[in-house]
Amino acid sequence: MFLRQLEPRTARTTSEVLNFALWPLAVLTVLNRVFIKAVNYSITNDFKPVYDASLAFLNHRAIYTDNFNSTDPHYLYPPGGTLLISPLAIIDPEKSRWCFILLNAAAIILAGYLLLRLFGYGLNSVIAPALLLAMFMSEAVTNTLVFTNVNGCLLLCMVAFIHLLIQRRDLWAGVALGLTITIKGPLLAPLLVIPLVRGQWKTFITALGIPIAMNLLAWPFIVDYKSFWSHTLPYLSESRDYFNSAIVGNFGYYGVAVWLTWTVRILLGVMVLVTLWLLYRYYREDEVFFICTTSGVVIASVLVLGPLGQGYYSMFLFPMLMTVVQRNSVLRNWPAWVAIFGFMSYDKWLSDRWQSIGRTLEYLRVTFGWALLLIVAFCILGDRYLTAKREGRLRPGLTLDPAWMHPKQSAPQQRPARNGHAVDVVGEPVGQASGH
Repeated sequence: MFLRQLEPRTARTTSEVLNFALWPLAVLTVLNRVFIKAVNYSITNDFKPVYDASLAFLNHRAIYTDNFNSTDPHYLYPPGGTLLISPLAIIDPEKSRWCFILLNAAAIILAGYLLLRLFGYGLNSVIAPALLLAMFMSEAVTNTLVFTNVNGCLLLCMVAFIHLLIQRRDLWAGVALGLTITIKGPLLAPLLVIPLVRGQWKTFITALGIPIAMNLLAWPFIVDYKSFWSHTLPYLSESRDYFNSAIVGNFGYYGVAVWLTWTVRILLGVMVLVTLWLLYRYYREDEVFFICTTSGVVIASVLVLGPLGQGYYSMFLFPMLMTVVQRNSVLRNWPAWVAIFGFMSYDKWLSDRWQSIGRTLEYLRVTFGWALLLIVAFCILGDRYLTAKREGRLRPGLTLDPAWMHPKQSAPQQRPARNGHAVDVVGEPVGQASGH
């Protein structure tokens, strides 16, 4: 039966054509990224400091000794995260790196499958190969594998967190998010705003309890435990002007005045707050749309407004990007995809002919993309709000969506039959012309 599926056939429908075309492209792209690009060494090597720290942990040596004056990748995981990733150093570094690449690739693929199920699609859908191809063509996934970072595993935890929240399995949702907080600290912790506004309080027990417990458990085994608090943690709270796509990083690199930097951050922050309020006020009952869109707005705001934003963190926007399959998505417009191209494309804009312009485009494209995504979400929801207000549709229980997005819901509500005819809410017999 399996071999029959591999037989070359002629597609009979548009869906089959796309499936036959996209599956080979997706699979071959995955193989290229995992076994060629990732296995080849890169100038940027996020794995080495993690492996060295794990080896130092297992041998009871000092861990938090990085020189932060250099631009090399630093080891920044908290003690609890060190405890979790320490098994990496059980085998030699090369084989460990290969295993870590495979682990992250598998986690990304599984996260993609969970996203498919979340939006009601299966592997037979054309969405499946399209999503797989888009994920592994992106800068976020490619550089996560090439640099050998842990972000793929964190993406899986994030998507699991969303699934479990929707299923109201609050403690387990907290476990998924708590593991990411243990390793990467505040990067995904702001997602706790979602269970907060939904009243899923049990999520906080495990989401905060696991990082606390893991850090306490690691305490006796790390010889320079205090150095994390006195040496590494202060560095994490600072912004840097290299390898930093956050507003504060890029503006610092180009020498933008501090007052203007803060003005831009505050204005964008106000847009984010308005967007989150509109999502909560009018869309919280539409669970998948609300949670995935809110998660994207929260993560994008953390990346562009916080002290540190790196391009490959854009993979945590995949749940929001997947909402494009929904009719009320805020991404069904061309400015949104200009933004997505900015932070997802693997293209480089460095130019030999126009060096200054090319360097500026390359350095600013991710920052521009994150900011534009937030602006698009604000404008789309703001326009829906103003339109609904003008049309008198701002009532409890109703979304801001225009009627054409939900045609079944826009049909006249019917009362019980009267004189043999059903009547709508204004008293006109359904199917008959008024006035006759």
